[in-house]
Amino acid sequence: MDRIDREILSLLARDGRLSFRELSQQVHLSPNAVAERFRRLQADGAIRHIRATLNPAALGHALEAMIEVKLQSDTAALAFETALRHLPQVVSATLMTGSFDYAVRVACADRDELVQVTEHLRQKAGVRETYTRLVLREVQLATA
Repeated sequence: MDRIDREILSLLARDGRLSFRELSQQVHLSPNAVAERFRRLQADGAIRHIRATLNPAALGHALEAMIEVKLQSDTAALAFETALRHLPQVVSATLMTGSFDYAVRVACADRDELVQVTEHLRQKAGVRETYTRLVLREVQLATA
């Protein structure tokens, strides 16, 4: 991977809708050369997905929170991750080191829904303990 590949990745991370023509103008290569690099970056696994980043508030989920989770000793990580897939409020989950096992980001309509999600985690997803913090603002800094 060279400087141009990294520049293409950076541009796509900011706006995944850029066409090969638009990318080519930014990196000073032909659209065909950019397309070849794009396909190689996909094949090599550098580009896993191109997807839309949704605004939870626009979808009626104005309350976002980070729920740190400690699993019960008999709960396997994969079983917990499977249980999360049944909760539409879950935006992402990250397996962590430290005091808690996971950081789970959720987007809820209101506090009542957040309580329901937290109770569901405790009662049906093998969670022993939670620590919840509300998200006030998120600033995207890195593109990778």
